[in-house]
Amino acid sequence: MKISYDWLRTLIPTTQSAEEIGKLLTGSGLEVEGIEELESVPGGLRGVVLGTVLTREKHPDADKLSLTTVDVGDATPRQIVCGAPNVAAGQKVVVALEGAMLHPSSGEPFKIKKSKIRGAASEGMICAEDEIGLGESHAGIMVLDTDLPNGTPAAEYFGLGSDSVFEIGLTPNRADAASHYGVARELRALLRQPCHLPDVSGFQAPTSAESTISVTIEDEVACPRYAGLLVDNVQVGPSPEWLQRRLRSIGLSPINNVVDVTNFVLHELGNPLHAFDADQITGNQIRVKRAEAGEKFVTLDGTERTLQAADLVIADANGAPLALAGVFGGKTSGVSNATTRVFLESAYFAPAVVRKTSQTHQLKTDASFRFERGTDPDMVPVALKRAALLLQEVAGARIAALVVDEYPTPIQPTEVRLRLPRVTKLVGQEIGEDRIRQILTDLDIEIQEQPSPGNAIGQDLAEHLTLLTAQPAANEQSATEWQLKIPPHKVDVTREADVIEEILRIYGYNNVALRPFNSASYLAKFPNPDPEVLRQNTACLLSGQGYSEIITNSLTNSAYFEQKGSKDETLVRVHNYNSADLDIMRPTVLHSALEVVRYNLNRRQKDLKLYEFGKAYSQKPETGKHQEQNKLVLLLTGNASAETWQHKADKTTFHDLAGAVQQVLASLGFSNYASQPVQHPYLAGGLTLLVQNQPVVHLGAVSPGVLKQLDVNQPVWYAELDWDWLVRKYKNTLVARELPKFPEVRRDLSLVVDKTVTFDQLQQIARRTEKKLLHSLNVFDVYEGENLGAGKKSYSVSFALQDPTQTLTDQAIDQVMQRLIQQFEKQAGALIRK
Repeated sequence: MKISYDWLRTLIPTTQSAEEIGKLLTGSGLEVEGIEELESVPGGLRGVVLGTVLTREKHPDADKLSLTTVDVGDATPRQIVCGAPNVAAGQKVVVALEGAMLHPSSGEPFKIKKSKIRGAASEGMICAEDEIGLGESHAGIMVLDTDLPNGTPAAEYFGLGSDSVFEIGLTPNRADAASHYGVARELRALLRQPCHLPDVSGFQAPTSAESTISVTIEDEVACPRYAGLLVDNVQVGPSPEWLQRRLRSIGLSPINNVVDVTNFVLHELGNPLHAFDADQITGNQIRVKRAEAGEKFVTLDGTERTLQAADLVIADANGAPLALAGVFGGKTSGVSNATTRVFLESAYFAPAVVRKTSQTHQLKTDASFRFERGTDPDMVPVALKRAALLLQEVAGARIAALVVDEYPTPIQPTEVRLRLPRVTKLVGQEIGEDRIRQILTDLDIEIQEQPSPGNAIGQDLAEHLTLLTAQPAANEQSATEWQLKIPPHKVDVTREADVIEEILRIYGYNNVALRPFNSASYLAKFPNPDPEVLRQNTACLLSGQGYSEIITNSLTNSAYFEQKGSKDETLVRVHNYNSADLDIMRPTVLHSALEVVRYNLNRRQKDLKLYEFGKAYSQKPETGKHQEQNKLVLLLTGNASAETWQHKADKTTFHDLAGAVQQVLASLGFSNYASQPVQHPYLAGGLTLLVQNQPVVHLGAVSPGVLKQLDVNQPVWYAELDWDWLVRKYKNTLVARELPKFPEVRRDLSLVVDKTVTFDQLQQIARRTEKKLLHSLNVFDVYEGENLGAGKKSYSVSFALQDPTQTLTDQAIDQVMQRLIQQFEKQAGALIRK
């Protein structure tokens, strides 16, 4: 949310700087994520002042140049060379001093330097309007008619004030601060300085009206309050510069004076408005009602939408929808250039109703943003009058009827009991009754004192935990208790703990002193092994190998996993999703990670090594029970290393990924595992690693179909580890063995086998055959060719033999190799190449 500092000061006149205001707001819970400086003219005309030309003479070495002396408010006049034909003594002019950076209307910015022009010194520049970005004319210098003293900043003369814009990270519970007035109210409590609403005392409705538009609320729960006002003689056109400047400062584009006024009031007071073309309201009647299921409605963006029975609409006398209440207007009833009569709507809609409509139709607007979180019902008539007065000013409008304000059941303030000792217990220190009273009063909270009935059980978990360790105050039985009335605009303050939070926000978290000795207690033991420690250790291992950790959204698009017209019952669907692209919980981390790959590839970052600890979700169709699994995924794409003068860049391979996976398994104590062809729906070739006969790791190349679906245009290697299983089976046991004293012996064999025989099968045969002396084996060459015959391939395998108790003899080595050869021939049909 953007808040203009200049606009804010019209509601609370403060001398505090923007930086100081930002710190105060952040400290109270309205986090200022950044402050942007805005200038009406680039550069803000810094270093540009008013001056008077004292003398003017012809330049001795240039016919078209003049030598002038100019008084710019300094002790000594400055000599300036000027090329303008209209420069003359006695003129009031605009002077750019040395060091000023000018931003002309066309061309690049340039800096004013002390220089010599045709041999004559020049200490500045007398400016034309295009040279300082105020116009397009370059016919001559600007000649001013003013009595302002020399040296006055030109920005002051032209009224070019700069502005600071706060970017506030508004949390969902702070709907009360979703406007400039809401932030001003916050500053009122923080600065102990009065703020004020815009003056609407000039609003006058006619004593009699030729015609009016009546309002009927047919669902008082969904719409507790609805107010409207008819204005005529409206001249739709561009807004004045001040109004456009206000909207641009917070990132809005001006549209026309009527729409701009509604947007202005929305961001000033926090109360959304809507403007209807009154001539399009059939029967001069507004009906606030639920929609008919299945009826069609075209919104302002030109999209035809099918309404549901739960949608609240603003309709005419015939029941035809004119707008989706609190969300979006209709195309036929919107204000156009031909509009002369406008019906202004100001209302309070139930947050749940607006939220459901907004999510159903995937419409997120500034109005729905505020209605969903809760607006102030008491602001409804104020906003309406403010908008009417502005339309009189900027559109020549005339108030044509009395205000129609339907409010059958006024919303009452929320009553909350506050016990002062609880404030001390939850805050951790004494604030003082007077300070608490002051804070509550500044927050518009009404206080009614009454005797306390005595100690009571805490109202929430935080208070309950405090009471477990804190002793009751000795005088709590006789302590003062306050009954508070919370104004409707504070929608998140409903409990005693909420009130104490409000007190603490304004009092200042930084003002709560830390105790000399802080301690913490835990209700549960730490798990062993600690999953977070294992995760951190694994993350350090992968980061040390050059992998970067990513964190992706657990919500994803069902279109990745379903064909149009089909429905996968195993997917976990989100019923109240905000975007159609995020309508399910992801069944695999792969697609979310590939979105990160695509994002980087689109920015020419093609060499990626990524990993993520994430959750995958599914449900059992027969029971409807949801499941979630923790996964560790690795992705490789592009080159394994950057190209240098010493060697060319090599593409990442399956073995690069497999090596990283093996290191992760080894660090967790899993050194023995079998492999089989990959069994994963999104991989085209690879391996599934089995630990203790359980498929724990899937790794291989992402299938081309998935890459195409995600718009990834280069191969990607992917590994998925069952992190839950690895943590569950992890054993923190280290076994130390003495290094062998006797040498290791190597023997090589070349085995010709069928193409279907894998090295893993040969490895398993070898390990079953010789369990004592076989230390390790490795394949160092694989060959396929016509010399071997059709359907054959050759493995060149090295065997490392070692006896920890003695030196191996040739006879023992030969016996082992003979047994291996026999079993390879018998179980794998191998032919031993001599």
